[in-house]
Amino acid sequence: MIFSSLMKSRAALTMASGLALAAGFVVFHAKADEWNKKTILTVNQTIQISDRVLEPGQYVMKLYNSQSDRHVVQIFNADQTHIIGTVLAIPAQRLEPTGDTQFTFWETPAGKARAMRKWFYPGDLFGQEFPYPKHLTDVAMMESRVTPAPAPTPAPVTEQAQPEQPSTAETNNNMETEQQPQVAEAAPPPPEPQSAPPAPAENPPAPAPQPRELPKTGSPYPLIGALGGVLFALYGLLRIRRLA
Repeated sequence: MIFSSLMKSRAALTMASGLALAAGFVVFHAKADEWNKKTILTVNQTIQISDRVLEPGQYVMKLYNSQSDRHVVQIFNADQTHIIGTVLAIPAQRLEPTGDTQFTFWETPAGKARAMRKWFYPGDLFGQEFPYPKHLTDVAMMESRVTPAPAPTPAPVTEQAQPEQPSTAETNNNMETEQQPQVAEAAPPPPEPQSAPPAPAENPPAPAPQPRELPKTGSPYPLIGALGGVLFALYGLLRIRRLA
């Protein structure tokens, strides 16, 4: 009787110990996830965490087991047999906690993979902020250094002289002339040619003024001959007078 009671007590004690161990394991596992912030990350497109590129698939993120630094994040493959990379993050804060894991991303250039910026564990106000990928910073700096080529100077436009447009009045007159019906009429006889009036007599040109002095000859012999002729004529007159 006493033996059976002891056996029952031992069985009850063993069962209680097992339950306690199971409860302790569950509590320890929950505290472990709370401590290292273990998070299963499933991505369907390529992303970046700092300078680590993650192709589509499943990964495990958790904090490095350190009491002093709580911002060292380790990234593992799905079964945690291979560590992909370790990232040194900085503290991040949000205003209100949420019941699920929250991720935010940096703005990246077109055609580049999205880069994770912040990671918040469910129920936490403080999380992790990852640095901007260094290679994207280098690309942005190189693009800013490239100066665009100067735009070509447009050739000067020469204004061509436009033909003079007929005025509105002339256009209307032409249209009225074209619209008037043409009546066939006998052509009138041509007028008789009239004699042209005589041209007025032209005034004769004024005579050239006579020189006041005779031009001097270059020799006195003509003058002497003229005087001789005059004397000879006077002699002839006197002779005739005497004979008369």
